[in-house]
Amino acid sequence: MTENLPAEPPRLTKDVTRHVGYLLKRAQAALRGAMDKTLREHGLTVPQYATLELLALHPGMSNADLARATFVTRQSGNVVLQGLQEAGLITRPATAAHGRARPAHLTEAGRARLAAVQTAVYAIEQRMVAAIPPQHLTALLTDLERMATALEE
Repeated sequence: MTENLPAEPPRLTKDVTRHVGYLLKRAQAALRGAMDKTLREHGLTVPQYATLELLALHPGMSNADLARATFVTRQSGNVVLQGLQEAGLITRPATAAHGRARPAHLTEAGRARLAAVQTAVYAIEQRMVAAIPPQHLTALLTDLERMATALEE
């Protein structure tokens, strides 16, 4: 039954630049721009950096898992992994032991590159988070998680 639903989605304002989705995208674009600039100085892209971070936390992730976690397609994820492997930052077996998954692992050079860039990337996030009152951070993180979950259902 749709009779109880409003005819249009509710809006706080007619100004699209004040909508939640627009402001989320603006914040994401600003974060991405700041990260791009910093990572470029270290010879990395955002997907490459994210892949290194994830492999540090979860060694042995597959291309499919990494692609999902870094918000890229499997094809793009494979390009990222190939670039990291050619740069000597990760290793993957030449063939899959089971199925098609080829688990990736950081090399010593990969761990060193990640460590070299983490401080700068974490400072960007700290700069972003410092713009809101500290007592609001937990609620913001919870709300962002709820919003993502609501759209993934």
